[in-house]
Amino acid sequence: MVKFAHASLSCKDPLAIERFYTKHFGFQRARVVPIGDEQIVFLRAGEVYLELFQAHGESPVPRYDKDGPVYPCIRHIAFQVDDIAATLAAMGADARITLGPIEFNDFIPGWRTVWVSDPGGNIVEISQGYVDQKDPPPFPG
Repeated sequence: MVKFAHASLSCKDPLAIERFYTKHFGFQRARVVPIGDEQIVFLRAGEVYLELFQAHGESPVPRYDKDGPVYPCIRHIAFQVDDIAATLAAMGADARITLGPIEFNDFIPGWRTVWVSDPGGNIVEISQGYVDQKDPPPFPG
């Protein structure tokens, strides 16, 4: 059995990132690992973990907007909510929208998504109404 472990973020300001995810997505500190003068912070929400590292230097590529970068990398992280409008309202000024909200009713009735930027410039998808396809086509090959 395989279980998803975590997504890891290198952060210029790990405390700002921690505040954002604890305040808006229900994460809590699960563990702090001291490494020399720094620390790695694990945040947990249910079975989902984020691992926060202190970043060093500047990114060699500019931060992307909209729904994330299109070059090979992790494009964005995503969370399901019951109501996008209520979530954005609760986030207030922290909801720095980069794209959307967009309706995907042609694919799934009621599916809506908006993308926001966290304090470190990482793109976060907030979605409501997604459901799995009943019989997805098999993997080709």
